[in-house]
Amino acid sequence: MATNWPLPDILKPSQSVLVVWDVHKALVNSIFNKEEFMSALNTSITAARQAKVPIVFTKITPYPRGFESPSSKLLYRGGLQFKPEEMELAVQPSIDDIVINKNTWSIFVGTNFELLLRNSSKSTIIFTGIATEIGVETSARHAFALGFIPVIIKDAVSSRSKEGHERSLANMSSFFPIITSTDLINHWK
Repeated sequence: MATNWPLPDILKPSQSVLVVWDVHKALVNSIFNKEEFMSALNTSITAARQAKVPIVFTKITPYPRGFESPSSKLLYRGGLQFKPEEMELAVQPSIDDIVINKNTWSIFVGTNFELLLRNSSKSTIIFTGIATEIGVETSARHAFALGFIPVIIKDAVSSRSKEGHERSLANMSSFFPIITSTDLINHWK
């Protein structure tokens, strides 16, 4: 883990936002640690609501037919084969939460997320969700490149691949604070 992170300063509720990345039922049902993940995710969401930290849910939104990017066409040659009910979120946003539809592995590409953060003077982005080594890590690195401070809740992120998940956490720990959902609660009490 990277050392000397001033977590009390970084995790101030007034400068934080919690991202719940792609917790579609189909993805939640495919991860290696579903029960642990869901418990930590719900703990993190509850902590954010109690601390009055804004919560942003992301939803996978495919490009319209015929407008897919060349990379998407190659990666998803067979298409994403999910039933509509499988693409519902496993945790329902509240009326005060923000839901961002996105088409890429970065929360910043093709969305107004950066503008929302800058307008609200938020500098810390706390990441939860699926998949650790795909959208979470991509968005965390993009956030850091834009000058934001990403924080990863290691028990509230997951993947189909335990190895990919663990490798991603190890990679990110060299650059960003990696904490548990319990650590988050303790900082926001």
